[in-house]
Amino acid sequence: MRQAMKLLGLLMLLEGISGALDHVAVQPFFGIVLNAFNRLVVERVSAFEGVEVFANLSLAALGAAVMIAAARVRPS
Repeated sequence: MRQAMKLLGLLMLLEGISGALDHVAVQPFFGIVLNAFNRLVVERVSAFEGVEVFANLSLAALGAAVMIAAARVRPS
């Protein structure tokens, strides 16, 4: 479970950074995988209109928090 949380946190971190980069410049590496949150959620939810970069950076911060929390959980 701990490794799954770390992997999920890493994926969230990478997707958030990739989505923010995609709004600044075109993301050439793993665009389909790393921009899934950006293209499927951010662009379709009207609440994120105008704050796309902030939404992606928030996802990256949340991913970092999940990774830190997974590192602090004691193995059972």
